[in-house]
Amino acid sequence: MGGGDLSGLAGLYPLTMGIAMLAVLALAWGGVTVLRRGDRQRGVLMLLCALVILANVLIWTV
Repeated sequence: MGGGDLSGLAGLYPLTMGIAMLAVLALAWGGVTVLRRGDRQRGVLMLLCALVILANVLIWTV
């Protein structure tokens, strides 16, 4: 599969960043909630996933 012209996808960039930030908020909120209920491993993994997605958004926007 070749690279091709991706200029038509430029309009999806803000939408993608918005969805990623909503995922960060949902994962962080869910991770804290799960931690409070006592499932430490799952809560920490959710928070770690939120941090990874946030780092990706920061890389993409800078």
